This record gives sequence, C-alpha cells and structure tokens, in this order.
Amino acid sequence: MTGAGDDVQYFDWVEYPHARVRVEIDKSEGRVTRFVVQLERLVNNEWSEVVRFDHEPKNPNGHDITEEGLHMDVYRESKKARVKDDFPPVPLSDAPRYCITYIRKNADQLLRRFEQWHDLNDPTTR
Repeated sequence: MTGAGDDVQYFDWVEYPHARVRVEIDKSEGRVTRFVVQLERLVNNEWSEVVRFDHEPKNPNGHDITEEGLHMDVYRESKKARVKDDFPPVPLSDAPRYCITYIRKNADQLLRRFEQWHDLNDPTTR
C-alpha cells in the first residue's frame, strides 16, 4: 500500500496472474474525498478495465455518488459499454468497501463476460 496521509492505493489478485482489483482511496481529515475501485484483466500484456466504480467529484468526467448514487461502468474494448446503477444507497464512507465486496462476489461472472467479449476463453489464458 502506498499513499500520503490517509490515502490508500493497492492491487489485490482476483485470479492470479491475470485479474486484479485496483483500489485508490483519497481521504481528507479521515473522510473519503475520492475513490476508484476497478476490476482489471490482463489482455495482450496490458491491464484493461473490466468494471469501474468511482467517486471523483473534482474530475470533469468523474462522478459524485452523494448526488448521483453509486454506479458501475462496464467496459468492452476499452470503452464504456454500459452503466449499472441499480445499487442501494451507500454512504460515501462505506462505498469503497461495498464496491470491493461487490467486485469480489461477482468477479467470476464479470470476468467470464469480459473474456467472451474479447475472445479470451482459451483455458491457458486463465
């Protein structure tokens, strides 16, 4: 883990060595101010987004879950293919943990769909 002050950044394997969760949490005075939680899959020796949760209110392309609610971007061929936004209300302070848990619980389904979309169903790539 790395970060300044209360900030946290780390990767955690979901399926070694080709799928991981990236977590970035920025805090100010102990409160979450920004976070990214995303599932990534190794494709052609580069990490590709599978799904992404984020709260980045200062980023022009970011989201503010306190206003918009929690959402998950779903990626296909490095582009946002759709957005899942039917999540229950989650307080900002609990959102990173909720997102990590959601990805871990649903990683198999999310990864298999991504692999199908990208023709990665060869068992040697798993």
